[in-house]
Amino acid sequence: MNIDNSYKIAKEIYAKYGIDTDEAIKKALSIPVSLHCWQIDDLTGFENPDQVLSGGIAAFGNAPGKPKSKEEYFANLSKALELIPGATKVALHAVYLDNKGKHIERDAIEPEHFDFWVDFAKERNIGLDFNPTYFSHEKANSGFTLSSRDKGVRDFWIEHGKRCRKIGAYFGEKLGQQCITNHWIPDGYKDLTIDKVEPRKILAESLDEIFKEKINPDFNIDSVESKLFGLGSESYVTGSHEFYLNYAMNRNNCIVCMDCGHFHPTEVVSAKLSSFIAFNREVMLHVSRPVRWDSDHVALKDDETRAVMLEIVRANAEKLIHIGTDYFDASINRIAATALGARNIRKSILDAYLEPTEALRKMEVEGNFTGRLLLLEEIKNLPSGAVWDKLCMEQQVKCGDWIKDYI
Repeated sequence: MNIDNSYKIAKEIYAKYGIDTDEAIKKALSIPVSLHCWQIDDLTGFENPDQVLSGGIAAFGNAPGKPKSKEEYFANLSKALELIPGATKVALHAVYLDNKGKHIERDAIEPEHFDFWVDFAKERNIGLDFNPTYFSHEKANSGFTLSSRDKGVRDFWIEHGKRCRKIGAYFGEKLGQQCITNHWIPDGYKDLTIDKVEPRKILAESLDEIFKEKINPDFNIDSVESKLFGLGSESYVTGSHEFYLNYAMNRNNCIVCMDCGHFHPTEVVSAKLSSFIAFNREVMLHVSRPVRWDSDHVALKDDETRAVMLEIVRANAEKLIHIGTDYFDASINRIAATALGARNIRKSILDAYLEPTEALRKMEVEGNFTGRLLLLEEIKNLPSGAVWDKLCMEQQVKCGDWIKDYI
């Protein structure tokens, strides 16, 4: 049976539940998914291709196929993008600059060093997001950057953050799509920590300085990304969720970024979103798959990924919650991994639009909890795969046969 015939049957089935599958496809394609660029090359970047990651960052595995040149990198990224349907952005780190063979220190980067990314994005009609690279640098070797007690170190990273915001605004202006510049720092202690307050006061002051200049939010907004613990910061992380939540709420100059792998193993981001939505607060998401810890496995179409997308759609919060990917696995093909995670997120978004939410909400309000549970279980068997295949066909993106190139 071909895709059109399968879709016709699926469309009729979903209609019985009050779902317009054509509209679901249209909405699912319109939600931007920001694709991180670092799965392609294990976050090596172009600043120094021989650099070894540090600061709690590690890509495990030695699968063949890691790009050996900038040209090969972009060829591989382009292959991944061809497999991803819907509105897409690419999020890059500051180390993915074009330094034209010269050493450009991170407190001296300029928008011109990223013009080739703007050209790349224009050619593919995609947006760009940005990330300062506060790690893998000699001035991060102490384990502290923006919360360092060393003013010289601190000032270096503050200037880096300022310049990255201007680059983000440059992307937004040139591409006509808002850029989110996301700030994550590795700062913390490996063992027992006596003074947990002072580093956080220093961090708040550093962020105040970075965000002091007003930037048109149509071009750039900033997010701050928390973490519970990391490699080398198992006992204390300066930029915790509680710290950044308080900072963002009190300063109102940035939004919070939540990474699905940056919390306690029993915590889930899907349970946190409604508390932000209730106060009309924007959130940046990094969707990855933690396996017992922040191990940045490729995102699956699993319960949590689906739950996150359901929360967004059920609350009509598509404009508040910004969706991005963040994982890197060097044990598998990097192109396939890049595409798989993004496709699974898009599939989960589609599933959310295929849910008969209004019928479920009505049962909940009326206290019909039996009906709510029965309907939730029954719709699990609906033919969402046929709708996904139709979505891919409309976007001229390969359906299930794309995996033939990798198995």
